[in-house]
Amino acid sequence: MVWTEKLFLISIIKRMKIGKLVLQGSLVLAPMSRVTNLPLRLLCKKYGASMVYSEMISSEAVVRENPKSIARGLIAQEERPVAIQLMGSDPDTMQRSALSLEKIYRPEIIDLNFGCPAQDVVRSGCGAALLKDTGIIRDIIELLTGSLDVPVTAKMRILDSIDMTVEIARTIEKAGASAITVHGRTQKQGYSGKVNLETIKAIKSAISIPVIANGDIRDEKIASHVLDYTQCDGLMIGRAAVGDPYIFRRISHYIETGEMLPHRTFDERLDDFFEYAKLCRRYEMLAYSDIKIKAQRFLKNRADIKSVRERVNGAMDIDSILEIMVEVRAAKGTLQKSQE
Repeated sequence: MVWTEKLFLISIIKRMKIGKLVLQGSLVLAPMSRVTNLPLRLLCKKYGASMVYSEMISSEAVVRENPKSIARGLIAQEERPVAIQLMGSDPDTMQRSALSLEKIYRPEIIDLNFGCPAQDVVRSGCGAALLKDTGIIRDIIELLTGSLDVPVTAKMRILDSIDMTVEIARTIEKAGASAITVHGRTQKQGYSGKVNLETIKAIKSAISIPVIANGDIRDEKIASHVLDYTQCDGLMIGRAAVGDPYIFRRISHYIETGEMLPHRTFDERLDDFFEYAKLCRRYEMLAYSDIKIKAQRFLKNRADIKSVRERVNGAMDIDSILEIMVEVRAAKGTLQKSQE
């Protein structure tokens, strides 16, 4: 990488402007349904995420005043700035739910989901299904930008056609969105296959609002390459941050200095897990299914403790899972470090 390119990347990582909001950095945590709860967002913020996104929230559930759905928008002051992501296909329902969540939580951004590939979401006409109807996308964005006090952004997937994908991005921009996040896979791909950086690059070249690249950003070198190739304004990190929120610090350090920080040691990752569990207790979010999944993710890449992961998988309650993790920490001196 030549020096002028390096200067470009350093300037990118320091700030990104979305509407009137200025982020002191450009690495953001992706919205992930039933994953990016408040405790995980706080850990990612601790390690340098410039902005965090809530779990995807159903606009219809908010309008029906479903307490569990509304609670997914809960924000702690220390994690701000926060974007709340909404899913839906009816413009009026999207507007009503966005106004309600804006009043309750005062997020810095309302983000609209035009990319979720889950079959149940697509069958309901939401998420990636909306990419087939730019008229509804336009109507939703225009209605929300005209009624909210905060910036409206959108997250989308790509189509097989670059030209058609770019046209959708242009529609989103013209409708008034302040930024677009692009996951570089089609709805059919789901989370498999190669991310199409060429389409993300084409979108960035075609519109003037900030573009955030998303998809398989797993480490420092991939992050640097994606920024350099697409010239995007920021990066959104998703699955790689679950079980390793420290990835935000590693990536930002590498882009700013060109130097690699060491990965978290196994002991440090266990510390992060127990901090996560503590935060879950504090906010009354400690749930069996969630702590089971998170324990598995914090143990990921540890081939030498496969049996421990199997025990976690077979645990029948929260206390059993936490006891297993305590045992692992107590026995850490007997475990050998595996290669990351």
